[in-house]
Amino acid sequence: MKNKYGKIALDGLLFNNPTFMLVLGTCPTLAMTSNATDAFGMGVSVIFVLTLSNIIISALRKLIPSTVRIPAYIVVIATLVTLLKLFLNKFLPDLYSAMGTFLPLIVVNCIILGRAEAFASKNGVLESAVDGLSTGAGFTGALVIMGVIREFVGSGSIFGLQIMDFGIPFFTMPMGAFIVYGLCIAVFVFVLDNVQRAQRIRKTRLLHGAELKED
Repeated sequence: MKNKYGKIALDGLLFNNPTFMLVLGTCPTLAMTSNATDAFGMGVSVIFVLTLSNIIISALRKLIPSTVRIPAYIVVIATLVTLLKLFLNKFLPDLYSAMGTFLPLIVVNCIILGRAEAFASKNGVLESAVDGLSTGAGFTGALVIMGVIREFVGSGSIFGLQIMDFGIPFFTMPMGAFIVYGLCIAVFVFVLDNVQRAQRIRKTRLLHGAELKED
């Protein structure tokens, strides 16, 4: 049981990371990572909508006719996004303004719709909650990493705290976002591939060692 939930969590965080592995949600990734604060805000917003939409859709999966499942998913997601907009507008107006049109576009975010269709509609509530939380956390982690890099290199600050006076403004611009995104994908895939290769080698050696003991 623990292995099942662990696998779901690792898939969302690492092996099927929506940003660095599946390259989904590219628009908010590029637009909301000019600084770490906005990146974190967008990521947490997606975690909220993704986790709750997964839970609701999973709970209603046997009641939703397959012919109208996509419109039904959009209604659920749009309701959650509306609640989120009202909350941010009331309590976090600066973040609300910074997110701009990308906040309502969460309704048609391919990550959220994709997990609803591929996972929540086919699995139980608890599994869907873990999937939504881990996938959202994977998305948030990727955005924060990019946001920290772009903000630090571009303006010399991290989460608004000035670290150095020197900065390269190019990295806070759209072209800088593409370059940072590409480099992050390359490093993430390289590290993950090497970790998986090391794990395979270790398993092979353990298997050989067990066979030699039997002989």
